[in-house]
Amino acid sequence: MTTTMRRAPALPSPRGPISEAVLSALRGNRAGPPDVDGSPPYGEDLQLALYCCYELHYRGFGEVDAEREWDPALLAIRAELERVFLDALREDVPPGSDVEGELDALLVEHVDAPGVSRYLSRDGEPWQLREYVAHRSLYHLKEADPQTFVIPRLDGPGKAALVTVQHDEYGAGDPERAHARLFADMMTELGLSEDYGAYLDSAPAETLAEVNLMSLYGLHRGLRAMLIGQFATVELTSSPGSDRMVKAMRRLGCGPAAIRFYAEHVEADAVHEQLLRREVIAPLLAAEPALAPDIVFGIRSSVFLAARSEERLLHHWNRGESSLRDGAETGRP
Repeated sequence: MTTTMRRAPALPSPRGPISEAVLSALRGNRAGPPDVDGSPPYGEDLQLALYCCYELHYRGFGEVDAEREWDPALLAIRAELERVFLDALREDVPPGSDVEGELDALLVEHVDAPGVSRYLSRDGEPWQLREYVAHRSLYHLKEADPQTFVIPRLDGPGKAALVTVQHDEYGAGDPERAHARLFADMMTELGLSEDYGAYLDSAPAETLAEVNLMSLYGLHRGLRAMLIGQFATVELTSSPGSDRMVKAMRRLGCGPAAIRFYAEHVEADAVHEQLLRREVIAPLLAAEPALAPDIVFGIRSSVFLAARSEERLLHHWNRGESSLRDGAETGRP
């Protein structure tokens, strides 16, 4: 039976002066903008503050008036946070313009490369699987929503093809098959809370940054090609990783509701890969070839942040430690 996921989450706890200022503004208090220069661009404080600003465009927060979504003061703060984040990415992610070469490289599987899905499929323990799902819930409980922002920013064949992909993401007309619903069902079967935003306080900056990247690219028309690059990265690399997650869950004795989410992605994302590559990216570049560097940057920045997240998880797990900020209860011994 489907349960509602419409309840807005509670505001999280602050992680520094920037997030404290943003949370105060969300509660309706008026104060000067925080000083963001010098704050670590991938750090806990800045990433939480940016996540909270973006969340106003999704479910919002229970204590926050919906009118705050377009509050000029909050938008000004968000712009400064985005500037610091994007400047850091441009410093750390090398440029490029060979879209086809970049997409081909995504399809190459390095057997000996480290990765969370490989770790979980071979050596992972149940508590580590649950932690991974808790991390991923910040995106997957609103799966495809950031990418939907780009639809009105496209035209012609690319728009039509992207709508086809999103139709699948939202269950092809069946709310029980929407990917966010399948993920929530998996969380329930694994003994986790399926409440939207339940693990926000637990999620580290690395997890927040991956979700923030999608919102950043999706909410700016000028960055639309970066969002297409980010989306292509997910769809081109998802099927092998999802297959490993299915094997991990079967090895760990998980039930069918847990396995269904990743099993769905093994097949669906193989189809989406071709749609994005041939029917979204190709016509977009044919119409606007100058967007090639942005697509490549979207790919490379997505890979860069995903690698940082995986590094955190594997570092802690290899030490027998929780990868969550507060060691939220996921069954770890």
